[in-house]
Amino acid sequence: MPIIHILAISFSSGQAAAAGKVLLWPVEFTTAAYQNVFGKPEYLRAFWISIQRVIIGTMISMTLTIITAYPLSKDSRQFRLRTFYAWVFVFTILFSGGLIPTYTTIKSLGMIDTIWALVLPGGVAVFNVILLLNFYRSLPKELEESSRIDGAGHFKTLWKIYVPLSLPALATTGLFTMVGHWNSWFDGMLYMNHTENYPLQTFLQTVIVKLDFRFIKTENVELMLKLSDRTSRAAQIFVAAFPILIVYPFLQRFFIKGIVMGSVKE
Repeated sequence: MPIIHILAISFSSGQAAAAGKVLLWPVEFTTAAYQNVFGKPEYLRAFWISIQRVIIGTMISMTLTIITAYPLSKDSRQFRLRTFYAWVFVFTILFSGGLIPTYTTIKSLGMIDTIWALVLPGGVAVFNVILLLNFYRSLPKELEESSRIDGAGHFKTLWKIYVPLSLPALATTGLFTMVGHWNSWFDGMLYMNHTENYPLQTFLQTVIVKLDFRFIKTENVELMLKLSDRTSRAAQIFVAAFPILIVYPFLQRFFIKGIVMGSVKE
């Protein structure tokens, strides 16, 4: 219902939205808000940066999560320090280094104003690692034993057997990662010194605070009359949410299965 309401506002005239006449259906239908949104090069640039962040960040995070969860899924007989490393990861859930040490570390590594500041600090999501390692532990041990008899090493066993069988868990953790990167705005504001490097959500945060009419051509009086702060913000919010709304239905069928099988271990 809130999404439908936002969509209705984005297709309504500024006067109708400001008067509170819009509920679930557009009033005085117009596409002026979307013309304004897609006419902003700043918005399109921020949109592209977010797409790059989601693609690069998801690839890095999923790769690190897979190769981290695999050894942690073994028992102490196969991996002697398994318990120690597992507690090291759990410790990072409870405690962190803090905002200032994190910022100084990223700055000292030269990642300020680069996309790497947005994707590398959160490269390993411990919750996803725990979810995936429990899924690995639920797989029959005979699969690994048979692959070892055939001469396969750990890496071949992981990528040829474990990964194909763990698609529900990978789809779930992948969805978490994609949504997390797409919705994140604070790190963009923290690590980007120039607004042209803002990802979409950080750009929206600055725009939603105050509508900026600088990018509307002065000769287009008709467009200015049809716009209001509510319609422009609604259009930008819906465009930002649209990619996730498209992706989620395709991954939804894996979602519950991946959560249940990755969180329950007999």
